[in-house]
Amino acid sequence: MALAQAQELSKTQLSTAIRSFLIWTFTLTVCWLVVGFPLIFLIMTIGSLFAISLQAVLPTSAVFVVAGSILLANVLVVLFGAGLLTLKGIHPHQVSWLRWLNGEANPSNHSVYASCPLTCDRPSK
Repeated sequence: MALAQAQELSKTQLSTAIRSFLIWTFTLTVCWLVVGFPLIFLIMTIGSLFAISLQAVLPTSAVFVVAGSILLANVLVVLFGAGLLTLKGIHPHQVSWLRWLNGEANPSNHSVYASCPLTCDRPSK
């Protein structure tokens, strides 16, 4: 009986770890694309210059080598970061700035429109 419960607990932990890893992968990818856009632009500019200089050595595949290297490095950084956060036991629901991922709204922000005093049912202060 204890062995069956231990295996079920192990399956639950594995399921939680896989779910956490996938959520971290999604979150880090979105953050990398949105927040890191200027850095991505800089990396691609340097990569383009590197591909141009590598064109003399590898005439047919310089662009593929450089683009593949940059893409592989980005994927590995995201997967390594997600794996590290998962192994440390940090779950996405524990991070305060990830409320948008869990569907929780930020209660301190209220939209106020110009016509709100006339049309809104919100009590005035």
